[in-house]
Amino acid sequence: MSPTDWATFAVAITTLLGTLAMSVRHLVKHYLSELRPNGGSSLRDQVNRLEEKVDTLYQILIQK
Repeated sequence: MSPTDWATFAVAITTLLGTLAMSVRHLVKHYLSELRPNGGSSLRDQVNRLEEKVDTLYQILIQK
């Protein structure tokens, strides 16, 4: 293979690795945003609401 072919191959590999890294970064940012409370629509907010309801039910059961 000529030096031009090697350079082309190196650029292609670098581009693929860069694209993969950016995709992983985007996914991580998206998933982490679901774990922060944002006022109602995140997964964290839903878990907090469920915990409050379970605590309320638990308190009702203890009283009886």
